[in-house]
Amino acid sequence: MPRAAAYAPAASAAAATAFEAHGQTDHCSPNDADGACPKLAVDRTFGLPCGMDLAGASAVVVGAAGGLGRATVGTLAAAGMHVTAADLNRQAAEASLSGVAGVDVRVASVMDEGELATAMGAAAARGPLRVVVICHGGPAQGGRLVRRDGSVHSIEAFQRTVDLFLVGTFNAMRLGAAAMASTTPDPDGHRGVIVTTSSIAAFEGGVGQLPYAAAKAGVAAMTLVAARDLAPTGVRVMSIAPGVMATPAFRRPLDEVEETFGRRVLFPKRLGRPQEYASLVETICRNDYLNGEVIRLDGGLRLSARHADGA
Repeated sequence: MPRAAAYAPAASAAAATAFEAHGQTDHCSPNDADGACPKLAVDRTFGLPCGMDLAGASAVVVGAAGGLGRATVGTLAAAGMHVTAADLNRQAAEASLSGVAGVDVRVASVMDEGELATAMGAAAARGPLRVVVICHGGPAQGGRLVRRDGSVHSIEAFQRTVDLFLVGTFNAMRLGAAAMASTTPDPDGHRGVIVTTSSIAAFEGGVGQLPYAAAKAGVAAMTLVAARDLAPTGVRVMSIAPGVMATPAFRRPLDEVEETFGRRVLFPKRLGRPQEYASLVETICRNDYLNGEVIRLDGGLRLSARHADGA
């Protein structure tokens, strides 16, 4: 028996009522065959909303010049969004994004409130700000807590890494949330989604990765709390924890990295691709029921202490 028939005839009346109440073109018709939604291909028997419509809305990608950021900018632009690319290095961002039409490049450090606020404001001027993706990279200070010669890890190095990856993420998240909170919600009360970037190191950091692991674990820990904080405003918060991704962040040839890490992935036995991160970002944006969670994107990879360096 088709799913729609299992609910008939009561479902048809409920669906029509719900659909009429929404009255929006971005919602599925209750008369779609078998309750199928042409946008998300999920059961919409009761005429429920399809999820956030990205076309014509604005997005900010923080860390847009990096591998993950570049792929995300292209994916969101292809979905019809007005994308503001925020990065510390304007020249690198403009060069890497030269093939993406309509991107507004803004210089912004994750540690600079004024620059980030300007980028958020510029995005909001182009359309309702619905998406903020925080995926910046940068130098991660490493080293053992206590070295063999008895010297201890530098507190300054630890703080620099935590400031960049944890405090910087918090800074971009709070300013993005404030900009979203001032927008008009959609008919279902949604104002947008913030996607942060944690790491496999948050769960399986290796020897010498204590500062980076601490920072990325902090990003993961903020996810549910931020989602709870922002629920009254209609802003969702999600985080992606990538495994070992094929990006320029590695300071050695990718074929060497592939040899070290690719064979350790359960399946497929290769490094992750930036486009896979970007595709997950788009899915998170479109699926309104994803909130307050960290999604691992690592092919089932679990790192040992010995092989976690560089994740």
